[in-house]
Amino acid sequence: MSLTTVLALSAVLHLYIGARIVPTLPLSGGMAFALLLAASAVLVPAGLLARRVMRPPAADRLTWVGMLCMGLFSSLLVLTVLRDLLLLVLQLAGGPDWRVASGSAVPLLALAFTGIGFLNARLPARVKRVTVPLPGLAAGLAGFRIVQISDIHVGPTIKAEYLQKIVDRVNALEPDVVAITGDLVDGSVQELRAHVAPLAGLRARHGVFFVTGNHEYYSGVHGWVQELQRLGIRVLHNEHVVLRHGGAPLVLAGVPDYGGHHFDPAHRSDPAAALAGAPEGAPRVLLAHQPRTAPAAAQAGFDLQLSGHTHGGQFLPWTFFVPLQQPYTAGLHQLGRLRVYVSRGTGYWGPPKRLGAPSEIAELLLAASV
Repeated sequence: MSLTTVLALSAVLHLYIGARIVPTLPLSGGMAFALLLAASAVLVPAGLLARRVMRPPAADRLTWVGMLCMGLFSSLLVLTVLRDLLLLVLQLAGGPDWRVASGSAVPLLALAFTGIGFLNARLPARVKRVTVPLPGLAAGLAGFRIVQISDIHVGPTIKAEYLQKIVDRVNALEPDVVAITGDLVDGSVQELRAHVAPLAGLRARHGVFFVTGNHEYYSGVHGWVQELQRLGIRVLHNEHVVLRHGGAPLVLAGVPDYGGHHFDPAHRSDPAAALAGAPEGAPRVLLAHQPRTAPAAAQAGFDLQLSGHTHGGQFLPWTFFVPLQQPYTAGLHQLGRLRVYVSRGTGYWGPPKRLGAPSEIAELLLAASV
């Protein structure tokens, strides 16, 4: 999308908010709000496109400002649309005239939602413990602990300090396996090597494993695969490993992102190939960035798939759009024999904002199903 198109779209949407809200505000408040909207109309696209025209750290600073504005703008837009719908219903029903009161409420609520969402996004992710029942699980694997982190998006607004807090929380759980299910970065190895370095400190009894997400392909996937391997992380590329725990085997497999083949034909996601040669009778766990890999995983014979990608919607209005692309948004689901767990993500993308979809470090405990 060209710069002109982005600027025009931003201008139209900000003008809509201004036309509907500014006339309802007192003169001084209306002027201040109009100036805020004018600045936001420029800063939102500037933040999105900063790295096309500038280099870090200046690009990161502009991105920070632009993403904060985007977070506020998203709430303003949703609330303005909802207000217009409410006023239409009241008008048709012959109800009271709430134009002035509701107009003043929109910016106040938007500011409150943006502030709360900012705190939710920037505070360290909480641990979410989930018991995953699997049929026929060997006694030695009961309580096997997989700690999943996903969608951290190290980049312009998420740096080493943020990632180090995640690493510390993961290590405190003393996992058997750490699974990183993609979208780790938003930027090149050269830009972000120092900020991803804390991952070298991850500790797990059977190792740390990674599969690519779509954002790795935007950021130079081959360089990132090499860098993660240098940090001691095993990248699973349509392949599996057999782990032995409590005297029982467990198959852990991984596939590239669902759309990886659009960037490199050798990165086509293939759950069946990832399982080739795996021992029979052992539970089979697949790491796959996008939930929509699930039908292929079920057909291949996996018992559990761990995914991310959706961010649980992160905040309105995106909560409504995720189900249009993905079969599952968050939490534990079942597709035939296959269990699918979808993380809401451990970081965030774009605006530092989370509402109704808190970030998480998933602590998955395997258990025998009844």
